[in-house]
Formats: sequence, C-alpha cells, structure tokens
Amino acid sequence: MPDRHLSSDDVESVIVRVREELARRRISRQRLADEARISVSTLEKVLSGRRTFTLATLVRLEEALGVSLRPARSNGARRSNERPVIAPDELGSYARAQVAWLEGAFLTLIPSFGERSAISAFRIDIRWDEAQACLTFRESERVDGAFTQHGFVAMPSQTGHIYLVTNRHGQQRLAILSRPASQGTMHGLLATLISGRGSQLTPVAAPIALVPLDTASKTAFGRISQGQPDYARYRTLLRRTLDESFAVLMPV
Repeated sequence: MPDRHLSSDDVESVIVRVREELARRRISRQRLADEARISVSTLEKVLSGRRTFTLATLVRLEEALGVSLRPARSNGARRSNERPVIAPDELGSYARAQVAWLEGAFLTLIPSFGERSAISAFRIDIRWDEAQACLTFRESERVDGAFTQHGFVAMPSQTGHIYLVTNRHGQQRLAILSRPASQGTMHGLLATLISGRGSQLTPVAAPIALVPLDTASKTAFGRISQGQPDYARYRTLLRRTLDESFAVLMPV
C-alpha cells in the first residue's frame, strides 16, 4: 500500500536521501537491501522511480539506515516554518547548538561478551538528523556485525547524562553516559542482552567508555585480547569507569 502522505516531491526527496546515505556510508545497494530485508531488485526500482515506495519498504529502509526518510510532519519537535528546530521532549528538548560538541566519531569500549578478559572495540558516530531534529548514533567496525546498533541520543538537562537509546520492534538497549571527562572521554553503563545457551537471552550490564577518535592515528577495532598492543590502554580506559565511580554496579 503506498504511503498516502508522500507527494511526488516527497518521493524524490526520499530517493535523494537514500542515495546520499549510500554514498556517505560507502555501502552497496545489495548490503542495504539485505539489512532492510528487501530484494535488491525492489531497491533498484524504487531508487530509479520505476516502483512506488510502500509504507513497509520505507519503514524497513529507515530501520536499516537508522534515520527518518519521510519528511518530518509531527514528531513532537518544536518547529519554525514547518522545520524542526528543537528535539522532542522525550529526548530532552535540546537545540542543535546546545549539543553540537557531541557530534563526531568515538572509539567505543565494552567487555567482550565472547572471550573472558578481552575487550570489544568498535566505532560510534553521533550526528544531527535534520528531519527528526535530534542527535542519532550508529555503530560500525563491530566484530559481531549482526548486533550492530543504531538509535537516538537523549540529553535531559535534569541529570546531565547522555543516553544512547535503541528501540527495534520494542526490543531496547540503553547506554547511560557521563558528560565528557578529560580528553573528552565519556564513561557509563550499558544495559543489553547477552546470548546464553541455545536461543536464550539474558539481561546484562557492563561498563562502557567512548573516546573521541583521532583520525590522524590508526585505531584498533575488534576483539582486543591480552598481549595485543592496545590492550593495556583500552583496559585502563574501561576500568576507569568503575574505579572512578562514573558508574556503580550494586552488590547483592
């Protein structure tokens, strides 16, 4: 069923936005089609204008890209001349000028869920989404690529903390981060699910640290084990989360 809210101009805007995202992220149309759970043939046809966007296709593309493709109409954001300028209340009602310092790329460290004592190092990019008038985040460079996350950034003024929120079909994951400490590093806790026996999933909480990426230096991503060159530095950064009480794991 076509999306009744899309005019011909809206359709063209969606096509341009998808093409921009493909170019910016340097991913193929086949990869996007796979992540959106649609055929590459369908993707090719909608991007060439030979097939109408259905609501299901739009939703799947938005989920795969982690951005809103449809023109913003009413998402709770305050607007000026029909354009969102303030994030929705549920994300903290922040303006871009207030959070511009947070935009960028971050080395992200958490304990490895697959190897005892190892550290999982991946990348998180935080940027402003014009259509939704809020910060969004997206992970990459994960060794377990199937679990790559993307979502929204909440920054309520009351707590002074930063929240990375994932909500995929009701399944949620949350990272609560402190404001930047020395060198811009943010520390906090990650609440998510870990695979157990068979298909069993178990809630787990773990320390997390985000470090601004130095584009001039080579950064090691993936599973970093003891003995590898970056292990000691990564472990020190991650241990600081608990050692300096940026986060607390309550004893029972």
